[in-house]
Amino acid sequence: MLDLARWGGSGASGPAGEKRERQQQVPELVMQLTRAGFLALLWLFVLAALRVVRSDLYAASGLRVAVPGFRRSSEKKVRGKAPRQLVVTHGALQGTRITLDGRPIMMGRADDSTLVLDDDYASTRHARLSLRGTDWYVEDLGSTNGTYLDRAKVTQPLRVPLGVPIRIGKTVIELRS
Repeated sequence: MLDLARWGGSGASGPAGEKRERQQQVPELVMQLTRAGFLALLWLFVLAALRVVRSDLYAASGLRVAVPGFRRSSEKKVRGKAPRQLVVTHGALQGTRITLDGRPIMMGRADDSTLVLDDDYASTRHARLSLRGTDWYVEDLGSTNGTYLDRAKVTQPLRVPLGVPIRIGKTVIELRS
């Protein structure tokens, strides 16, 4: 005959009951750690999304300080014809021409860009082409994949000579007279 008083009366305590309690505590601990891990991952995702939105907003507002590229004294300006058009030479918009009227030209995937690029490698606000004095300068606006003048990556505003290709993703543009 089983003596229930010896085991604490109900049978829930004792060696078997303690083992069951430990088994229930371990999954609860694991569950809490899993919840904390998912919460941390969720916050990392939210912070990453906010960082992307912030960078797009700053690029859109043009808060970057534009510093023109310095010219070496050995470089001589060759004055020829002034650029009058921006021409897309390669890419989905090949053949597109934009008349240069002195206003800055924004390039990117944003709908309000002057040149809207349907290119997977272009950022929302990718680059700006602006007139400074009599020269046109290209400036990368913090794009992910970069802007290239000829074969050099644009890291600061650079003067764009006539006929020199500017590459943004798969799109290539040039200034023409």
